[in-house]
Formats: sequence, structure tokens, C-alpha cells
Amino acid sequence: MRKLLYTILIGIVGIGIAAPVHALTVSPARVEITGDPGTTLQGEISLFNEQEGARTFFTSFENFEPSGDSGAPHFIGAKNGLATWIRADSRVILESGQRATVPFSITIPKNAEPGGHFAAVFFGSQAPGTQGGGEVSIGGKIGVLVLLRVSGEVAEGGGLLEFTTKEKQRFFSALPIAFAYRINNTGGDRVVPRGEIKIKNTLQITSAKLLANEKEGSVLPSSARKFEVFWGEEPLSDESEKIGFFGMALKELREFHFGWYTAKLDLVWGDDASQTAHSTYNFFVVPWQLLTIIILVIGILGIAGKIVLKKYNRFIIAQAMRNK
Repeated sequence: MRKLLYTILIGIVGIGIAAPVHALTVSPARVEITGDPGTTLQGEISLFNEQEGARTFFTSFENFEPSGDSGAPHFIGAKNGLATWIRADSRVILESGQRATVPFSITIPKNAEPGGHFAAVFFGSQAPGTQGGGEVSIGGKIGVLVLLRVSGEVAEGGGLLEFTTKEKQRFFSALPIAFAYRINNTGGDRVVPRGEIKIKNTLQITSAKLLANEKEGSVLPSSARKFEVFWGEEPLSDESEKIGFFGMALKELREFHFGWYTAKLDLVWGDDASQTAHSTYNFFVVPWQLLTIIILVIGILGIAGKIVLKKYNRFIIAQAMRNK
């Protein structure tokens, strides 16, 4: 995971948030921290002003919750919860090219509920204002996610909801093939599923082993999340339209796969990997563009062979007649 976050994007491992702001670099991308109720935790965030001239950046805090099954956060203000437990300087002034370390603290209430609590520390180009009882940013902002686990007994639950290829497709002509699985979390803290997808061909020989969650994305409590895993290089666009029929045939020849395949997903998550899930999905790979060309070539060679053979037979018969 790269630590540098650029002007208009906050890259979050597993969870992403983006907003335009003056050229400011923030690291780390996220803070994962654990503490007991009634204690105060300390941390630091590094800032770097990439723009010419002095800039003032204003600090704000917001809680977030999951939005859909993409893993993207939905920010819900700072009326209560973790966003109200965090303290940091209200503003930071940086000269051009200056780096600064911003300390922050998290004071966990004595009656805090054990489990996961989630918020973001933002640095904005304009001072935050108040709207509808919650703190919101007027200008662009960039920030760091804070993933806090309050110690204590935390319930675990959830499971695998689905494992298929993307759009539940069964037939493919070439790689890449996108697998998708959805997992829900009914426990009290975020979970990070780990495991692999093992792909075997018709002869039950392993063709590939893929990490099921390479970027270590999280599933927040009371939510479900969809993960995608690619066998082959992830396409940037519709590759088949871009390279055309013969280009696809050449690709199928270079990355030849043919027949019936089985993908097996094995997942673990939770404390001591106590939660597990397993599923399989069957599909075909038929490189039809390549096979079409091969069949046409064989057909042409067969027709040409017959013509040559007929002409050869006539030649032999003619020679025999002359000899008589």
C-alpha cells in the first residue's frame, strides 16, 4: 500500500474516500488501533504541503458506516461515537514543501461498547461549518480512516453469501476471468477475510492459486461486502473489442486454456480464524476464436490435400497408360 495520497484521492486499503483539496500528502492511509474503555490512545499523522506558498488546513472528524457492498464509506457526521472521542489541533499551517507531524488522541469512554468504531480525520482547505446539527466540510478535504477496536467480549457472526464469476457467467474464451464473492458480518467488529481461490482443470491439475483478499479489505459490522478476484491481468476496458478477432485468437494461443474448470474458494476470518467458509463454482473455457481459425486452416488444408491427391492420382494413371 502506498503511503502517499495525492491531490484528489484518498486511497484506502479496502475502503476508499475521495475529495478535492489543495496539493496535500497525508500518511498513513489508515490507522488501526486497539484500546480499553476509559483509556486514552495516542497517534500521529504526517502531512506534506506540495503546493507553492503557505497553506492552512483545517481539521475535522466524521464517523462512517458502510455504503452498499462496495466497501466505500458513507460519512454520517460527528454527533456522537468515535468522531467525538478524537482530539487534534484545529488547524495546521504549512509552508511550501514543509512536512509536519500532527499528533492526535482518542479518549475512549468508560462505557464504550466493545467492538469496532470507525471515523475519519480530515484536513480541509476551508474551515468546517455546522449544518443540520453535524459538522460538515465547506471546501475539499483529504484524510485518514481510524479503525478502532474497543477491547472486550465481541460477538462474531456472518458467512459467505455467494461465490460466482462476475455476472454468473459460465463460458469464457480467454483470461482474465473475474470471480466475485459476497460475505456478510453480523458481529460487533470489522472482519478481514483471508484465503485463496484454487482453480483446477479437467484433469484436476491445479491451474492457479489466487489470493481471495489481496488488498485486505474489511467487512464492517452489520453489512455485507462484495470482493472481486481476477484470474489473469485485470482488464482496463473491453479488451475483446479493442484487439479484435485475430488479436483475441493470438491471446488465446499465448494463454491457452481449454475445458471444464472448477474454482474452489476457502476463507477464514475472525479471532484465531474461527470463522470459515468454502464454496465451488464450475465454468468452461473455450477459446472459440482460436478454434475457429484452427478448424478453418484444417478445412482448407484438407480440401487442398484432396485436390492435390486427385491430381497426383490422375498423373499416376496417365503415366501408367503411356507405359502400356
